[in-house]
Amino acid sequence: MSARHPIIAITGSSGAGTTSVQRTFENIFRREELTAAVVEGDSFHRYDRAEMRQRQAEAEKAGNKHFSHFGPDNNLFAELEELFRCYGETGRGRSRKYLHDPVEAKPYKQEPGTFTAWEEIGEGTDLLFYEGLHGAVVTPEVNIAKHPDLLIGVVPVVNLEWIQKLYRDKNVRGYSAEAVTDTILRRMPDYVHYICPQFTQTHVNFQRVPMVDTSNPFIARDIPSASESMVVIRFANPKGIDFPYLLSMIHDSFMSRANTIVVPGGKMELAMQLIFTPFIWRLIERRKRALGAV
Repeated sequence: MSARHPIIAITGSSGAGTTSVQRTFENIFRREELTAAVVEGDSFHRYDRAEMRQRQAEAEKAGNKHFSHFGPDNNLFAELEELFRCYGETGRGRSRKYLHDPVEAKPYKQEPGTFTAWEEIGEGTDLLFYEGLHGAVVTPEVNIAKHPDLLIGVVPVVNLEWIQKLYRDKNVRGYSAEAVTDTILRRMPDYVHYICPQFTQTHVNFQRVPMVDTSNPFIARDIPSASESMVVIRFANPKGIDFPYLLSMIHDSFMSRANTIVVPGGKMELAMQLIFTPFIWRLIERRKRALGAV
């Protein structure tokens, strides 16, 4: 954690909805006139798309049926922790971009599925903002979770997560349902060991719960809409959270536990704005004081 160079990290599985949460924060940064160094978790994968496919085929041939993007072997955990540590200390760091599709790749004159060169980031920024799979990973070798000033988990109930992944990968990326199902199964051990434990490290978790039947996610034709969902928001430390204010501002919300508020799915962005805008104010005020003391 750093007073002068704060870090916000959103962590969640593939298909969890972290990208939507990122857009909410971008709106807050724009309104508050803040400049963020944005880091995508995919940029810290170890292999590009072509090499990942090759290594996956080799792993399966050798009998490894659980080779995935979720685990430590296929990610640069140490480099991600070093970025967080370095940014917290200096306001600078080293990162790159992963080019997902032709639109992203065109300005760099590279193929989709490749990485840009490593470059220095952070100059002139107010904070670092990370969105990806591993913002709160803790292993015997690394402790990424100790660096962010604000750690947010986005973790729909698992059937909804799978529905969202199936829908995105089939309709946006052109994969078959069978291919997406194979990916889900292949990732399961790493999901259990490296994704789920992160949500005990986060400061706030957002879990979307559908109010419709999702008992067989593999035959679902549509993603349950926001109006068909509720969002469970759990605070690791509820001290300082003005729950009466949140309840008064978010209609049809209620407390389910002393540290948990439940809001309608369509009010998730409003809840984030109400919860995190004051927190960002405090981070930036603390930063100004720390910089003024130098």
